[in-house]
Parts: sequence; structure tokens; C-alpha cells
Amino acid sequence: MLRRRVQGARPHPVITGSSGDIVIKVLLVDDQALVRTGFKMILNAQPDMTVVGEAGDGAEGVRLGLRLRPDVALMDVHMPGLDGVAATERLAAEVPEVRVLGLSTFDLDEYVVGMLRAGASGFLPKDITPEELVQGVRTVHSGESAVAPRLLTRLIGTYVRASPPYRGEAPPELGVLTDRERDVLVLIARGQSNGEIAERLGVAPSTVKNHVTNLFAKIGARDRAQAVITAYETGLVSARA
Repeated sequence: MLRRRVQGARPHPVITGSSGDIVIKVLLVDDQALVRTGFKMILNAQPDMTVVGEAGDGAEGVRLGLRLRPDVALMDVHMPGLDGVAATERLAAEVPEVRVLGLSTFDLDEYVVGMLRAGASGFLPKDITPEELVQGVRTVHSGESAVAPRLLTRLIGTYVRASPPYRGEAPPELGVLTDRERDVLVLIARGQSNGEIAERLGVAPSTVKNHVTNLFAKIGARDRAQAVITAYETGLVSARA
């Protein structure tokens, strides 16, 4: 199951640009130096981003994550020694405030699920455009999930086919949720935004935001991606739901 956030984690030191705006600190973790160089050039060209460190393997990535406390870590899946999944688990447990964005040349479902289960806030294939990379970093930094549309569509389809039918009773893992929180989780799993959920349920967006915050805390989800996985794995959402 998903890891719960560690309470009382030490906050990030904040970097601001010349205009006073917050600058997103990024850690690059990839065993290919050429890939890191390319990503570094793209990200450092953004006025709201700076690359604060680079690591060539997962173990070094964890050490730098603990020392540098970046806002976002770009994490390759396949690396010698400690791979991206294991490194993400370590970061999620020891520095939960770091948002991990998984990257891989291969977009196989098991890699995507493995990273998201480990605590990553998103997953993108390495053939994305520079604009998509930048947007992905900004998205996970804002607290949302960033999963490439083609991966998310296929991933949800896989879960829908594999999920048992939901029979109207809360799965044991979700027994801590209120009826309204389960309703909100179902709608999140169906891809609806907070605004769309508010309109659907006839409540204020602020009310939905409170429900989302509470249900994430109860099921140990860092973000919407992990909440969606929980909804499908428990059978709360299925092809018959």
C-alpha cells in the first residue's frame, strides 16, 4: 500500500529569484550524463527553476535529496545499484516534502505503477518535449500529479479491466473514509478536477478541497495519482462502478 507522509518533516530552504518569486529547486537523478546535461539546460533556462544537484545513481540521489532538500527530483527508473523505484521509496519515507517525477525511456505499465506506488507524484517518458518537461516539474511542484496522457489512459484501462466489481460497500482499506469522502475519491479516479467535483456534488470548491485533503491523509496518498491507484486497487472504482 501507499506510504504515509512523515509528520514534522524539516521544511525546504526557499530560493527566490531577482523578482522575489519562488524558484523551484530541482535535483536530477539519471545515470546518463548526456540526459542530465540536456535536462539541466532546459530547466535552468526557466526563470522559476534551478538545478541544485545531479546524481548518477539512486543511492547518490537519495544522499543529495537528504542534503539539498530539493523541491522536485527528476528520477530515472533504470539505474545501476539502487534503482529509481527504491530511491523514490527512500525519499518518500525520509524527505516526504520532495516531489519525485519519474522518467524512463520505457513506458511499460509496471514501471509507471512501481514509481507511483513508491511515492512519485508523476511519470513521464523521456521522449517528451522540453515544454512538457517544464510543465511536468511545475505541476508536481504545485502538489498535483503529472502523468503523460497516453500512459494515464492506458494505465486506468488496465486497472478497470483487472478491478473487481464494486458492490456498494466500502473496501476495508477505505473504511476510515466518510461516505462523502468516498464519493470524492471515486470522482478523482474518474479524472475530475476539484471544480468539476464541486459542481457534480453541489458544494463549494473549498469544501471539495477539504474533503480531498482529509481523504489523502486517511489513505496515505501524497497526491491524486496515488489516490487513483488506491481507488482502483481496492475495487472502489471498476468497469462496473
